[in-house]
Amino acid sequence: MISILRKLPVTISQPISRLLMDSSNTHSHRLVSLAQQLRLYKPPPSSFDEFEERQFQETAGKVVSQVGFQESVTSIVHDPEKFRPKRAAVLICLFEGDAGDLRVILTKRSSSLSTHSGEVSLPGGKADEGDKDDGETATREAKEEIGLDPSLVDIVTVLEPFLSKHLLRVVPVIGILNNKKAFQPTPNPAEVEEVFDAPLEMFIKDENRRSEEREWMGEKYLLHLFDYESNNNNKYLIWGLTAGILIRAASVVYQRPAAFVEQNPKFKFPGVVNNNTVMR
Repeated sequence: MISILRKLPVTISQPISRLLMDSSNTHSHRLVSLAQQLRLYKPPPSSFDEFEERQFQETAGKVVSQVGFQESVTSIVHDPEKFRPKRAAVLICLFEGDAGDLRVILTKRSSSLSTHSGEVSLPGGKADEGDKDDGETATREAKEEIGLDPSLVDIVTVLEPFLSKHLLRVVPVIGILNNKKAFQPTPNPAEVEEVFDAPLEMFIKDENRRSEEREWMGEKYLLHLFDYESNNNNKYLIWGLTAGILIRAASVVYQRPAAFVEQNPKFKFPGVVNNNTVMR
């Protein structure tokens, strides 16, 4: 496991052969196989791929939300004049731990922040005009937040977008950290208090998990909360949008569904979206 209390650098879409040549990675063959598997993944089609974006923001451009679900499980409004969410991306950065398990890099937000302070999230944020794709958005934000050099990360696929409570369209980007020893986390203290990692498989196991039933517009759904304790006895609560994204990522990577009922709601969207709009 990475000892994480500093920053990473990242690169976009490196060739699979780079994994094979990385002599410092003792489990490279498994990572090569995983990269090949994920490159074949095709997310479900989305209604927003052709849409222009409006200017409404959430949490100063960072991707943290108490609630978030896949677009494919929502009743999407197809009229682009009524619903055009702002785009963001998060990085699901995977590496192989010392025990041979796949692990994902997470952050704990700074306790000094005015919103979502101390909550666990994936590195990421809103897209800039200069970003060529979601992979660049995710790795750029990861570098800003935790110092992850893009050259260390092989972007292998993207998952279907998620919608946050405030209608931010979040694209999960899966990348593989080829050489974990090259990662020296250096969190930006203005945004990140701590960087840590957790086993990806925990998000499809029915262990150290609880759920709360919630309701929006008469539709019931389950909010999943995962408790995680690291080897140095630090305890974390992973929930909301981050948990939802990681449940989906683990299902895709391990090619099996979660061992628990997810129960996503059928959201109803407003006819007009502005800065004050949230999903109900």
